[in-house]
Amino acid sequence: MKKVLLSIFTITIIGLFSSCNSDDDGVLIPVDPILVETDTILQGQITSDKTLTNDLIWEIEGRVTVTAGVTLTIEAGTIIKAYAGSGANASALIIARDAKIMANGTSNNPIIFTSTADNIQLGQTAGGNLTENDRGLWGGLIVLGNANISVEGNATETQIEGIPASDTNGLYGGNNNSDNSGEINFISIRHGGAEIGEGNEINGLTLGAVGSGTTISNVEVVANVDDGIEFFGGAVNISNALVWAQGDDGLDIDQAYSGTISNSVVILGDISDHAMEIDGPEGALEGSFNLNGITLIGNQNTENGEYADYRSNAMGTSNNVYAIGFKDSSDVELDNDGVATNYNNGKLQFGIWQIVLPVGVTNVQDLFVNKAENVTVSGFGGNAQAVSGGGTVGANLSDFEWTYTNAKGAL
Repeated sequence: MKKVLLSIFTITIIGLFSSCNSDDDGVLIPVDPILVETDTILQGQITSDKTLTNDLIWEIEGRVTVTAGVTLTIEAGTIIKAYAGSGANASALIIARDAKIMANGTSNNPIIFTSTADNIQLGQTAGGNLTENDRGLWGGLIVLGNANISVEGNATETQIEGIPASDTNGLYGGNNNSDNSGEINFISIRHGGAEIGEGNEINGLTLGAVGSGTTISNVEVVANVDDGIEFFGGAVNISNALVWAQGDDGLDIDQAYSGTISNSVVILGDISDHAMEIDGPEGALEGSFNLNGITLIGNQNTENGEYADYRSNAMGTSNNVYAIGFKDSSDVELDNDGVATNYNNGKLQFGIWQIVLPVGVTNVQDLFVNKAENVTVSGFGGNAQAVSGGGTVGANLSDFEWTYTNAKGAL
């Protein structure tokens, strides 16, 4: 618990005018000073409705869970800093099933999740000591719901990655695709992705079985060790999302996610892998995603830096995609027989892609590669267009002027 003692000046004034008694001669006799006690550290479970106000910097220590039936409200302009930690002690904020988060920032007053190492202060939207290459300084934001998932064994619920199996607040999944986990708008998540096991890190924003009743828009994830935003099943729609300088994939889809991702951007950093990694159902339940209006910005320095990898029976549509800045070795890939079969059967479809060709590439369709061992495809990349500069598809970058990414010149 942090105890905030009023300044000596303030206490003196209070002592003179409101915290004093007088003797018979009218002489003021000061009484004990007022101590204002404010708990700004979040720990353990939040079991009753709570509001994080924007007049304080709040801190997350360890795994913090908003439990079922509870609403966490975060005011516009609030700054939340998380302590470092790894394994089961990694600092993260979890919105459990049947809980809600109401985090409505604004373009001028976004809600900022960052590390305690960040020197950002009240009233600021960025500190000055960390960059897009400072990753893994805390965990991330995890939202769990009751929507459909498709997992091995056809279970309707399972444990989210990053949370120990002993913690049942880590369960996600159900049969309610319209489930409502609250509202997330104008939030920036920075410098996360703490390791919970060797090669296993927390995503910037994890959405496990989050339903379409949830509102998510204007979300930025910067400098996360693992994926920027990962969808595990569910049907939530997300618009105006931006991921910059993630260590692994920008947008990652799994377990028959069936929502729409629109007007969104991925900007690769120096160690990024795929801009998008798309997986399909793991069990019998099928789902179909919709990607529409996506801008992908490559990086010449990253060892990998692919446009997109479609894997594991991926099902859905990718349309109005604009890409620029990738290496000549980068590709849009069908990874295996299952996803190639889905492409042939019309379960995986590609609309318009406009790509600024890397130096050395002369045919845009050469960027679309089928790596299935036993299944051939035809027409893959047939709707792709080579463009010389700005395209007519992709995201509207003016919608991201509020972001830290834009302030740092990455747009």
